[in-house]
Amino acid sequence: MRSYSPDLTPPWKRSKPAPEIPADPDLVVEEVSTGFCGAVIRCEAGTVTLEDRFGKHRVFPLEPRGFLLEGQVVTLVRPAPTAPSRPARTASGSLAVPGARARVARAGRIYVEGRHDAELVERVWGDDLRIEGVVVEYLEGIDDLPAIVADFAPGPDARLGVLVDHFVEGSKESRLAASVTDPHVLVVGHPYIDVWEAVKPSSVGIPAWPRVPRGQDWKTGVCRALGWPENTGAVWQHILSKVTSYKDLEPSLLGAVERLIDHVTAGDADHV
Repeated sequence: MRSYSPDLTPPWKRSKPAPEIPADPDLVVEEVSTGFCGAVIRCEAGTVTLEDRFGKHRVFPLEPRGFLLEGQVVTLVRPAPTAPSRPARTASGSLAVPGARARVARAGRIYVEGRHDAELVERVWGDDLRIEGVVVEYLEGIDDLPAIVADFAPGPDARLGVLVDHFVEGSKESRLAASVTDPHVLVVGHPYIDVWEAVKPSSVGIPAWPRVPRGQDWKTGVCRALGWPENTGAVWQHILSKVTSYKDLEPSLLGAVERLIDHVTAGDADHV
């Protein structure tokens, strides 16, 4: 039977356990017995490889109290394995494609009414549009939509999508859309007077978008009702900064833009 010998060393003379430090890459330590100082470049079961400032490599065992970190004795341990990360997603919710390069622009286009519309589409769908090679342009209004479509000369390899504001039954926008019958053109929209309203109020920190009396400039009326400065350009940049993903937008806009992207990219699987 093995005998037991108690440790009779006084507590104040016993060495304290050294802190355990993960041997993460680039951690600079000194091995206590040799004085070799270097950065961790690899850590495997039971050993760690250091590289000094001259590029020399040395392998050492992961022994207790075997290294100095900033002058303090430590015990290096193997880093905990990292959990596999979930696939990253773009702001639109699509799976991100790491390292993907933007494609050459298609002949097809997506037209939107104004600058704010274009900036919002870029904010949420920009990554997807670059991968698909889809360019978004703004028109400053769609009063001349039939002429705009005719000038574009759409075709099977040059599809056109148009996003309009206030796309509701009986509106000027809906009548203009009905005048476009080319099968290679898709005109869709959202019901809001301005694309500002397509941003969820909760994302902007307001209970709801205010009602603005007819005949009054909508953006200016919104700023007055909410007590915001009547600098609509600055206000829009504030609103846009609150949009980080598709979750900040109303479903009606999401569906419309997704339909336009599908339309412009349809039948062009070989596009590079």
